[in-house]
Amino acid sequence: MEEIARVYADALFGVAKQHGKLDAIREQLGQFADAIAANTDLQVFFFSPYFSSAEKRDGIARAVSGAEPELVNFLELLAEKHRTPVIFRIRARFDELWAEANRQLEVRLTSAVELDPEVVSRVRAEIERQTDRTIELESSVDAGIIGGLVLRVGNMVVDASLRGRLERLRKEVAQAV
Repeated sequence: MEEIARVYADALFGVAKQHGKLDAIREQLGQFADAIAANTDLQVFFFSPYFSSAEKRDGIARAVSGAEPELVNFLELLAEKHRTPVIFRIRARFDELWAEANRQLEVRLTSAVELDPEVVSRVRAEIERQTDRTIELESSVDAGIIGGLVLRVGNMVVDASLRGRLERLRKEVAQAV
């Protein structure tokens, strides 16, 4: 399923980029996926083999009025090939490609206490400087880390929390015994 989603998302991304519609198609694909995620009846309709491809195409035409023609054609192709169930993975992959094309990077900053906005701003600026990307920073509080910070930059995690240090110490002691 992951490979199928990648192939379809890459194809849609290529067409959207070629026509200069990356932002519009990303937004509309997200709206379509969100609508399906929020409505069980739509999930049954689009994911069920009991409805024909023609019925699903008609449903797409009614549900996606005013969308970019490239997206409508793409959704109709998914319905024709019975690939609509991978729409959420397609969206996730499209979003990854979009973020890469726009040099954006998701960063999650977790601390034990609420951080001063100035500290969060300095962390953002430093990561942007080091990565040469625009940062989308989400800051959250998790008292369970006891102290320090956990920073997730893309797929990399920097755990400078007290809980992380204690866990590493526990493992070292367990191996030494």
